[in-house]
Amino acid sequence: MDIEAKLKEMGLTLPNPPQPVAAYVPAVQVGELLFLSGTTCYEDGEFLYTGRVGAELTIEQGYAAAQQTALNLLSVIKATLGSLDLVGRMVKLNGYVNSAPDFDRQPEVINGASELLVELYGERGKHARTAIGVSDLPAHIPVEIELIVQVNS
Repeated sequence: MDIEAKLKEMGLTLPNPPQPVAAYVPAVQVGELLFLSGTTCYEDGEFLYTGRVGAELTIEQGYAAAQQTALNLLSVIKATLGSLDLVGRMVKLNGYVNSAPDFDRQPEVINGASELLVELYGERGKHARTAIGVSDLPAHIPVEIELIVQVNS
C-alpha cells in the first residue's frame, strides 16, 4: 500500500515535519512502538488557525485544524521511519481541543484526524482515542494531538 500516493489521490500533500518549539523531540521509538509528541495545525510554518473552538472558531474549522495536525504527525512518521508504509497500525491518539467554556463537541473536532487516518490506512488506521476540552493551548492553537503508532519491522 502506498500511503503517499493515496494522500495525493485525496488531494492532500504531506507537509515538512514541524520542528520542536521547546525541549523535546518529535518522536521516540521504543521497540515496535513510535511515540509522537503533540503537534498542531502548522501549514507552511504558520498556524492554520488560532482560537477556541465554539468561540472564535467553528467546529468545521476545528475539524480542518485536526486534519492538518494529522498530516503534520504523518510527516513526522515519514521523517522518522523513512516511509508511511512502515506503519503497522495506529494505536492511540490523544486530542486536546482549545474549547469555549460551554463547548462539548470535542470528539467531532478530533474526528478530523481520526477519519483521515482511517481513510488512509483502513482497519490499520482505527485507534483508541481520547478527545479532551481544555481552557487554552500554547499560542492559542485550537488543537494539539499526540499519537502512538505500531511500526512494522
